[in-house]
Order: sequence, then structure tokens, then C-alpha cells
Amino acid sequence: MSAATWDLLIGALLILMALSGTLLRALPVSAAALYLLIGLAVGPGGLGLLQLDLASDAHFIEHVTEGAVLVSLFAVGLRLRIRRQLSSWLLPASLATMGMVLTVAMMTAAGLALHWSLAGALLLAAILAPTDPVLASDVQVRHENDADELRFALTAEGGLNDGAAFPLVLLALGLLGTHTLGAAGLRWLALDVVWAIAGGMALGWTCGAAFTRLTLYLQTSKRQALGMESFLALGLIALTYGVALHASVYGFLAVFFAGLGMRNVQAAAVAQVEDAMDANRRVKAPLTNAEVKARAETAGAITREVLDFAKELEKFVELGAMLVIGFLLRPAMFTGRNLLLAALLLAVARPVAVYLATRGRQWTAGQRRLGAWFGIRGVGSVYYLAYASAHGAAGPELEETAGVVLVTIAVSVLLHGASAAPLMRLYRSTRKRRAEP
Repeated sequence: MSAATWDLLIGALLILMALSGTLLRALPVSAAALYLLIGLAVGPGGLGLLQLDLASDAHFIEHVTEGAVLVSLFAVGLRLRIRRQLSSWLLPASLATMGMVLTVAMMTAAGLALHWSLAGALLLAAILAPTDPVLASDVQVRHENDADELRFALTAEGGLNDGAAFPLVLLALGLLGTHTLGAAGLRWLALDVVWAIAGGMALGWTCGAAFTRLTLYLQTSKRQALGMESFLALGLIALTYGVALHASVYGFLAVFFAGLGMRNVQAAAVAQVEDAMDANRRVKAPLTNAEVKARAETAGAITREVLDFAKELEKFVELGAMLVIGFLLRPAMFTGRNLLLAALLLAVARPVAVYLATRGRQWTAGQRRLGAWFGIRGVGSVYYLAYASAHGAAGPELEETAGVVLVTIAVSVLLHGASAAPLMRLYRSTRKRRAEP
């Protein structure tokens, strides 16, 4: 494709991205679905203007989707309101662990029923297990003070399970002989499960909290107007992820918890300022309310700037990631078997897993139905597919896995993208009517 054609395509896509919010408002299609269809049209499955293949371009696809997931996970962590009660996190944790394991078990059984090997069936199930934080904007929390339990749980689940799926992918690769599991799987259990998960969470929280405390110290105590918060955000993501890789912990979890750590420090700073204002009202203190308010504004400014930048960056990574998925799709992949497995995941495995994982939790029947439906699959699954290909998985079963994964993502993007906005509008209006006296 010539440079002039590239210029036309990129320019048209960027303009479309800017106008998509207005253009697609009245249409039953999401921006992600539109990008995917464009990728399919110009890729090998359509006009063939750009060639992209999983086997030969696995490392490139892995890096593109890796960056997309990292940016989205960081933004998701920043969006979430830090809840002090441990019970508030039990539901998303249950969805990201018990729900994911149940989903993997059911999809592995489906693969075995279709005469795949245990390793191949487990790899397929592990790749499809995580829900997507990039494409779930319509069902995510709308701001840091959003107290809705459904949106909080789905948002936190998407942030947690992209990293929590890694041990299962590595287990499948171990069964294929491309990853070391150790005697009786003890090395996998100790390093790939316990250490990598716990270390990723602790490392990410520490990096996010330390970064934010340092920034607030420079801005408030040293009167340093740093500016360029976008570069600080990119630096924090890259630094956290790099340290995580060197420490052999899960970088996805680390980056997500870095966002949570940043939000926690900001929320704690604001709470301290509010306490100081209350104290000033009770006693005559040298610190005026105007000064306290200025400190509160400074404390929240860095997080708002970083989050705004992350939201803008999310739009670019969504565009790039969905184009890559479209480039990888082929019309021949839409076979009866692939569509059946996609239907099993979205209409059977996901609902059953959600209903079992949320049993006894504080969800209404309507919230449980929406949670069961919104198991959006997307960029994270493509990352794990490319990761498996780049780390030794090969052969006919991987090609079959690629077809199932890409078809499932396409179906999910189209169905969930079309239904997310109207269903969430209905959900909000129903909740509002019930709250009215």
C-alpha cells in the first residue's frame, strides 16, 4: 500500500474516531465494531491492502495488544473508587477467580468434546477466559464516585482477570511442553500462581502510591508545578510494567493496581483536607479554609489530569487493537463449529459462571442477568493468543484456536456493543424509579 493510501486511511480513521460519538449515537453499532469491520475490509479477509498473520507476526501482535491492555488497565484502576470495606471487593474478586475458573472448566470440556487435546482445549479456554477492559466502557463506572454495585463489579472484574488468566495460559503451555511446570506442577503453583499474582498486586500498589505521594509532595510542599502529567502517566505505566517483568510478576495486575494505588493516595489526601477543614470550623487555626481548599484542589489535580490523558489514549489503543483483530479475521473462520463455541461461551459458560460466582452476593436478579450477559471478550484474548504463538504453541490446534478466539471476539463486539448502551440506559432508569419515594 502506497504512502498516499496510508495517509488517506489513517486520516479517515482519526476523523471517524473523533466523530464516532455523534455519528454512531443513533445506530446499533459501537465504535469498536466499526473499527473491526474496517480492519476486516482492508485486511487479508477483504481487499488485502494490508497483510497480517498470527504465525509470522505474533511478536508484533503481542506488543500492540499488550500496550492496549496496559493503558486500559491503568485507566480502569484510576476510575475505580477505593472502597475501604473488604466486602465490597469480594464480588469482583469472586468473578475474576471463581467465575473465571468455572468458565475455563466448561470451555475446556467443550474442547475435549470436540476431540481436542487436553492442552489445546485448556489453552483455548484460558485465552477466552478474561473479560475485556478496553471495550467495556458502556458498562464501566462512569466516575470515581459511582457507587453502583453492578458497574463497580464488572469494571473491577475486567481489571483483575486480565492478569489472573495468565497462570492458566502458562499451565496450558506447560502441558504443551513450552513452559516449565516443575515436579507435580509445584514450580507453576509457587511462581506462576502465588508469587506472580501476589507480587504483581503489591508491586503495582506500591509504585502507584509512591509516585503519587512524590508528585503531591513536590506540588504542595516544594511548590513545584510539574506539568506534562501525560508523560508522568506513561512513565508510571512503563516503569511499573518494567519492574514487574524483571521481578517475574504479572505486569497486567501491577499496572492495574498502580492505578488503584494512585487513586487511593489522592482520595486519602482529599479526606485529610476535609478533616482539616472540619477542624478549622471548630477551632480558630492559622490555616484558612481558602488555603485548605487550594490544597484539596492540588491533591486531586494530578489524578484528574492523568485520568483524562488515559481516557484519550484509550481511544487510540481501542482503534489500533480492533484494527489488528479485523486484519486477523478471515470470512472462512465463521464456521458452524467456531460459532457454536462462541455461543457456548457467551450464552452458557459466562451466565452459569456468573450465577454460581455471585450466589449469595448482594446483587438483584436484574444485576445478575446483566452481569451474566456482559462478559465482553476482546483485546486481552488476542494478546494471550499472540503470546502463546510467540512462546512455542504451534500446529493445527493453534490455528483452530485462533479461529475460535477471533470469531468469539467479533460476535462479542457486535452483540455486546449493540446492546450495552440501551441495556444500561434501561438499567439506570429502572434503578432511578425504584429509588424514588
